[in-house]
Parts: sequence; structure tokens; C-alpha cells
Amino acid sequence: MQCRLNIALVAFLLLLAGGLVIAAQKQQAQPAADKADPLRPYASPSAAKSVEIGDFYMKRDKLNAALSRFQEALKTDAHFAPAYRELGKLYEKMGFWQKSLDAYQKYLDELPSAKDAREAKQIHKAIARLQKEIVAEGPTSSSRQ
Repeated sequence: MQCRLNIALVAFLLLLAGGLVIAAQKQQAQPAADKADPLRPYASPSAAKSVEIGDFYMKRDKLNAALSRFQEALKTDAHFAPAYRELGKLYEKMGFWQKSLDAYQKYLDELPSAKDAREAKQIHKAIARLQKEIVAEGPTSSSRQ
């Protein structure tokens, strides 16, 4: 009985050792392939995804992070209207009235149709509010640009 147990144990160890040898051979071949693969360059997310991430940051008052996401969105697609809208909101929150006004105007310019631009009531209200703010500040508004 013990002889059979020893034979079974030896057979198991041989199978295990054979599997380990094969696994080791595969592992040795793998690193060489990894070294040959160049690092993939950073690929920017889509403009819509960048705006989504920027909104996430803006809701958490991480304004600089939000700004970089909105700018990234515009680098990806310079005609992506929602990026200008969110950039306008961000600049307004930061107190940069003129930049906010410019971003809102660009948003209206980039909308697909004149009808969409006319229906963007919230943006028109924001533009009117910012124009009043800029006029109220007068010549000292250069610090807010």
C-alpha cells in the first residue's frame, strides 16, 4: 500500500514539475515581448467625456481641475458647444466675467441651429447678468479678465 502511495506521489510531483517547467518557459518568453512593445501614448477622452469629468470636478469645487478638463474638451473638438457652456459657468463661478461672457457667446455661436441659440434662455440670462456686472465694475474690471 505504501509503495502505491509513493508511486502516486512521485507521479504527482513529476506532473507538477513538468507543468512548472512549461509555465516557466512561457514566462521567460513573455517579458521579451513586453520589452518590445512601446508604451502607448496618452489618448485624450472624447470631448463629451472631458466635459462630464469637468462637471464632476466643478460640483466638488475643484475649479482648476474642471478648467483643464473643459480646455481638454475644446482641444479635442473646438466646435463642441457644451464645453463652451460649461466653461462659461466655470469662469462665472471663478469671477472672470469677461471670459465667462466670451465662453457663453461662443456656446451660442457653436449651437447647431439658430433656433437652438434662441431657445438657450438660461445662457441669455447669464449673458445679460454678466454684461451688467462688467458695466458695474467699470474700468477696474481688468482684474477679473
